[in-house]
Order: sequence, then C-alpha cells, then structure tokens
Amino acid sequence: MPADIQLWFWGLVLLMAIASGATASVVGFGIGSLLTPVFALRFGTDAAIAAVALPHLAGGLIRGWRLRGSIDRSVLVRFGILSAVGGLAGAFLFAWLTPVVLTRTLGVLLILTATAGLTGWSKHWTPRGPLVWILGALSGFFGGIVGNQGGLRAAALSAFGLAPAAFVATSTVIGVFIDIARIPVYLYNVGHELTQMGLLIGIAIAGVSAGTLIGERVLFGLSPERFQKVVSAAVGALGLWFLLRAA
Repeated sequence: MPADIQLWFWGLVLLMAIASGATASVVGFGIGSLLTPVFALRFGTDAAIAAVALPHLAGGLIRGWRLRGSIDRSVLVRFGILSAVGGLAGAFLFAWLTPVVLTRTLGVLLILTATAGLTGWSKHWTPRGPLVWILGALSGFFGGIVGNQGGLRAAALSAFGLAPAAFVATSTVIGVFIDIARIPVYLYNVGHELTQMGLLIGIAIAGVSAGTLIGERVLFGLSPERFQKVVSAAVGALGLWFLLRAA
C-alpha cells in the first residue's frame, strides 16, 4: 500500500475509533459496528472481527471501571453468563461459517426492535424467564460470529427500564464477558495476522479510550426519555447497516 494511502488509513482508523468509543459511552455499543468495516477494507472480515475485539475490550474495561457503581448486578448475572457462553460458541463458528443469513436476520430483528422502542411499545414489555437467557445467548452468539453483539444486547436491555448510567454500565460489563470468552479463539485462528496489524490496533485502542472519556460527558446530560430514543435510533441504524453489508 502506498505510504500516503497508509497514512490516510491510519487517520481514518483513529477518527472512527474516537467516534466509536464516544458512541459506546452513550448507547452501550458501537465500537464493533463502526470499526469493523474500516479494518475489513484492508484486512478482510475475519481478521477485522478479531482485531476490533481488542480495542472493544479496552474500551469496555475503561467504561466498566468508571461506571462500576451503576452496574445492575441482577441483570448482569441473568443476562451476562449466557452471553459469554454464546460468544464463545459464535467465536468457534466465525472462522468458517458464512454470516450472510445471520447478518440479515439480525438486521431485521434490530430494525423491528428499534421501531418498538421509538413508538413506545417496548416500555410495556420486559423479557422474563427463559427469554432473558435466550436473548443473552443470542447477543453473545452473534457477537462471536460477526463481531457485533451490542445492538441485540441493547435491544433486550432497553426493556428493563434501566437508568442511562446503569444501562451503559451493565451492557458494558456483559460485553467484556463476551470479549474475554471470544478473544482467545480469535487469537488461535488468526493470531498471526493480528501481529501484522499491531500498530493499527494500538491506534484503535488509543482512539477508543479517548472517545470513551469524551462520550461520558454526553451520557450524563441525557434524560431517561431522550436516552431511550437515542438507543432505539442507534439500534435501528445498526440494523440497516447489517442489511446493507449483507446485500
């Protein structure tokens, strides 16, 4: 790759990393969905999913630590354990399973969920019993395969009526669980490719970390009602992105 193009690409990675970190601080997800397509432009989807998991984990650790006092432990336990199991299962499949059908299905699901949130229907529905476990496992499973678990997780968590800080804190820690489960499998499958991307991954980690701190200023300025709308709109946008990517 010519040097000028490479420098341009480094700049793009840094800008998108900052934007994704800030977005994740507000809505609880966004790092994978914004950074993965950028890395995929140069390195392919499989390597991109594995590479972005590292700054995703870094941003999650920072965000989770700073919001640790707001974590809803009841939701974390019920929703988080199977999310990690699902993430591990998805990671074993990601290297060889074509994700087109899964991506399209997830895109449609997210758009429907966003519509429910924007119209207020989701306020009258709360996952109960086995459905909580199913949604937790599915969010991790899709994250392991396509590297984007936050949208489905946000869609489910939005029905619990958590305050903005509790929503983001709980979603973040669940995401960390999933990352810890899936990253070793990624390293085993494409670790040799990641060594060639060390500088870009480092830039992405730095950008996500900075964006995470920037986004906190936005998070605490939102009312619960406005926050719900922001989350729903972000879920819908992510759904559209999934459908376009699978086209």
